[in-house]
Amino acid sequence: MSTKGSEASPENFVHLQSAHTSLILTLKPVPAMVYWGKKIDADTSLNDSLFDLPVGQARLDEAMPLALLPEQGRGDFGSPGIEGHRDGKDWAPVFELMSVTTSPGSVQLLLSDPRSGLEVCTKLVLDEDSDVLTLNHTLTNTGTTNYSLQRLALTLPVDDDFLDLISFHGRWSHEFQQQRLSFKHGGFVQENRRGRTSHESFPGLVALQKETHELSGNLIGMHLGWSGNHRIQAQVKSDGRRYLQAEALLAAGEISLAPGESFATPDLYAVFSAEGLNGMMQRFHQFVRHQILSFPQSKLRPVHFNTWEGIYFDHEPQRIMEMATAVARLGVERFILDDGWFTNRDDDTRALGDWQVDKRKYPEGLKPVIEHINQLGMEFGLWVEPEMVSKNSALFRAHPEWMLGMDELGYQQPAGRHQFVLDLQNPDAFNYLLSSLDSLLTDHHIGYLKWDMNRELVQAAHQGSAAYHGQTLAYYRLIDALREKHPYVEIESCASGGGRVDYEVLKRTHRFWTSDCNDALERQTIQRGMQLFFPPEVMGSHIGPRLSHTTRRCHDMSLRGITALFGHMGAELDPQGLEDCELRAFSKYIALHKQYRPLLHSGTSFVLPSVDSGTHIYGVKDDSVVLLAVVQLTMPEHALGQRLRLPVLCKEKRYRVEVVDAPAAFSKTMKHPPVWIEKMPVVNGDQLSQIGLSLPVMDPESAMLLSFTVEP
Repeated sequence: MSTKGSEASPENFVHLQSAHTSLILTLKPVPAMVYWGKKIDADTSLNDSLFDLPVGQARLDEAMPLALLPEQGRGDFGSPGIEGHRDGKDWAPVFELMSVTTSPGSVQLLLSDPRSGLEVCTKLVLDEDSDVLTLNHTLTNTGTTNYSLQRLALTLPVDDDFLDLISFHGRWSHEFQQQRLSFKHGGFVQENRRGRTSHESFPGLVALQKETHELSGNLIGMHLGWSGNHRIQAQVKSDGRRYLQAEALLAAGEISLAPGESFATPDLYAVFSAEGLNGMMQRFHQFVRHQILSFPQSKLRPVHFNTWEGIYFDHEPQRIMEMATAVARLGVERFILDDGWFTNRDDDTRALGDWQVDKRKYPEGLKPVIEHINQLGMEFGLWVEPEMVSKNSALFRAHPEWMLGMDELGYQQPAGRHQFVLDLQNPDAFNYLLSSLDSLLTDHHIGYLKWDMNRELVQAAHQGSAAYHGQTLAYYRLIDALREKHPYVEIESCASGGGRVDYEVLKRTHRFWTSDCNDALERQTIQRGMQLFFPPEVMGSHIGPRLSHTTRRCHDMSLRGITALFGHMGAELDPQGLEDCELRAFSKYIALHKQYRPLLHSGTSFVLPSVDSGTHIYGVKDDSVVLLAVVQLTMPEHALGQRLRLPVLCKEKRYRVEVVDAPAAFSKTMKHPPVWIEKMPVVNGDQLSQIGLSLPVMDPESAMLLSFTVEP
């Protein structure tokens, strides 16, 4: 084995360090992660005996560590890191470590099996500031014939006292739901085959100790940055050792590597936290802000208005300009024209692919509308769904062969929302879309694209072969090419709401439409799950109409406003005909969002545990102020409100307590509210942390907003 860069440790270890953690790899007999936890002294030599394993009876004669690339050929009976074959041969490679390249915070390992004609490069980077680990593999075919790859997975061992898992499930309008599972025996597997990140199976997983909660306890959280099919799993071996695994899920025959060709896994992002779920969330937020997210311009995130729930497909320029005038008065800063603006798009059964302005609806084009919006001081944004095609469209009639599918083989795939998907690996289809979008952005003053993707992939084939993975990569290339031409245009990732939300797409976009559900009660749970991985400034969160169009529930404005406050705020309604009190309420919460926007979009987010499972308590803080939401989702479990303790405060400082917003119904839920609600006291941080305040009695589906400001 040769080494490059700095010399490998003479004890056969690589020790990576970040601000709070140490990650230790052993290199023999195979590269394996043997420790990831609180930071330890890197200058003190490690002894091999610390990691030596016993060999039990009725087992193989040698102990095998949990490798970064588990191998069947070495007798690892868990889920292999690689599966594939070369005409039925070379199906169980055994790799040898050829070289190690280290630099501060990173290591690159080169492994080779010349007998099977395969080489793997594994790279680990531990971010110094956030403690987030990035892990990936690149497989190269060094043989003389094609190699069919079935799986290339990323594996993370976790401590044997991590006896719980938190996984994520959902559906349309009900994304990012959490469940906590026992992780004592067997395993957990979650697969996504829908062709996008999906509403159902967000690629994230947390392994944690039984006693771990928001404020304390050890855990490892991971996220696969990939916008296509994926598999994540957690396994407990019969000897008690545990590991997590994530991979791009490949269809049969999808990846065939010619001699010299390579395949790279998506990046796996993971973090160790000794400060519970808040520690994980805060480290991921820090990493996203500094390593993933790149805004075209340094400016405050503008408050949105989206026309969809206001007009749907009913586009009339004068009405739209009147809407713009009305919402500008409310404080809106960016106006997005949603679906229905392009040729013959009168409903959702037609016209996708025909990306030209509809002259029937806009006889003078979009420019007068855009100019009016700009004159009101707002940016203009436009909805598009470039990957899609309707069979009732000029594009499909001219180029049916551009559709992703297997129609030429006699199959007929089901429609989704009356639409189908364009084959982005077809260069003509790709160039048509790039040219159409480029023309729109060149010919109009458009600062923002809401890029939607409203259906799953079925029978996704390019030239007869499975193309799920290739379609995802082609989508990345399309959005990269467009951003190269128009670097100052921001892009929102929307896929019927939260169907394409991950770190890899966030490298190219600037906002997620979190969910099509604007119901504030549902949004509380959706946003709570999403914010474990993503900071508030990328989480699109709108105040919708009083009557939710997805749940038909009605909510008071205070719940809608406070729920939307803690993300990237917007409004989605028809302002025409609203009562003055409703318009004043919209204006009030938009102004509140602007007041606290610098804090919300750069501060430290946290969640506080609650003794009542129907109460959400969360907020954001910096050195001078804490903004806190208390939300009662369901009927309170007890007649009195619980005590609000704030261990996130600095114990040495004094804080002025202020009720920023509270339900009007307090006069009916209590004969006598707690005194502090009306008198705005100044209280020591240690008292607020240890003793706390008695919360008021709250109705179900209500919210209040508090601030704790440091007194000089």
